[in-house]
Amino acid sequence: MKVKKTIPLEKQSKKNRRSYHAAQRGTWNGLNPVTRMPANPRAYNRMKAKRLFENGRGEDE
Repeated sequence: MKVKKTIPLEKQSKKNRRSYHAAQRGTWNGLNPVTRMPANPRAYNRMKAKRLFENGRGEDE
């Protein structure tokens, strides 16, 4: 029975290093890792103001 020799990662080819690191990385299972925050309801929203104005609710009558 032969014992498989391990070669240090620094001495391996770039292709082998890439495949090793790709195998180490996991998956996010469809989850986007970007941190998202809900919109601040008290902040001024230009699009909301524009929609209200276009619908005629933003004018003083």
